[in-house]
Amino acid sequence: MTHRILVFYGSYRSDRMGIRLARFVVAGLRARGLDVELIDAKAVGLPMLDRMYKEYKKGEAPAVLEKLAGQIREADGFVFITGEYNWGVQPGLKNLTDHFLEEWFWRPAAIASYSAGRFAGARSATAWHGILSEMGMVVISSSLAVGPIAQTLAEEGEPIGEGGKALVRAFPRFADDLEWWVEAAKTQRQQKAPPY
Repeated sequence: MTHRILVFYGSYRSDRMGIRLARFVVAGLRARGLDVELIDAKAVGLPMLDRMYKEYKKGEAPAVLEKLAGQIREADGFVFITGEYNWGVQPGLKNLTDHFLEEWFWRPAAIASYSAGRFAGARSATAWHGILSEMGMVVISSSLAVGPIAQTLAEEGEPIGEGGKALVRAFPRFADDLEWWVEAAKTQRQQKAPPY
């Protein structure tokens, strides 16, 4: 049985470099036989949070929220591709994430961060760890950190240079960790009712 993974990417900028990392992760997970879909916050285009999905009466949520809620509920795990803005998280990805709550529960999340500089989005990854945990996800211990991204991944997500080689070496552990937690959480959800 294959596992369904959603890869979330959140930059709204014109010259988006992080899409390279999103493409790399999607391709890498698909190569392992997983059912993977990229969810691009800019393409989804949610408005700034006014009402969470759960705050709408049944059948009254906007179609885009209804669709995304279904995709999240049907997923077995998530990967968040996050850039770093001024030591913080990208507002587009945070906004998308905040529209939901219970839909995320009891599923693992992995974090892959990037930046144009040598810190590779590490401060954003640290912030996301707490955010995702608060939202009911189990954040796996393995992570990917890519920087400088332009010297690590080509436009379509192909690894380049020494940074690309390091990323290729790091990816299997990241993916193995995610798959282990996906399997564990999926088994637990099938065997036991959630505690609340």
